[in-house]
Amino acid sequence: MALIDANDWHDVRLECLPADLHNRPDRIPEAVGRKLREASRYSRIFVAYADCGTGGLLDEVLAEHGAERLPGAHCYDVYAGESVIAALSEQELGTFYLTDFLVRHFDRLVIQELGIEHHPQLASLYFGQYRRLVYLSQRDDPALQAAAQRAAARLGLSFEYRHTGYGELATSLVRLVSEPVAVERAT
Repeated sequence: MALIDANDWHDVRLECLPADLHNRPDRIPEAVGRKLREASRYSRIFVAYADCGTGGLLDEVLAEHGAERLPGAHCYDVYAGESVIAALSEQELGTFYLTDFLVRHFDRLVIQELGIEHHPQLASLYFGQYRRLVYLSQRDDPALQAAAQRAAARLGLSFEYRHTGYGELATSLVRLVSEPVAVERAT
């Protein structure tokens, strides 16, 4: 929405899927497929997902509908860039990443969805191999940065902050919206 507003795009429609699909990536291709079938009336469809843990299954669904997606394995690649994420992983393989969205919904998507709220011992099972939390921020927001620091402390992880902006999400959407739509003519 921020990019739509910032670019004053009036002919772009945003359809959202439940965020908790990221905790169950095997469900992403089916959910995206349903949305694509509903959106068949549009001339161009872009799915603002990376692979997101689907193991290539999302790409198969997109190919069936002639849609494209964001580059990369996950949203962290999209925001920070694949080379930055590779370097961060090389530096510390046990890195847990948060974006603005994940910081805002940390309690629901991490603590509640993973059952930590009712079974605190699960935190060490899920995050025992992690050493740090890296917050990849899209907006420079001190309140979100403080919330990300609290999330790191709650999980017992060191904290690192990196402002990424919208990265490849912005680049991909600007490219898509500015490309002329090919029109097929019947003869």
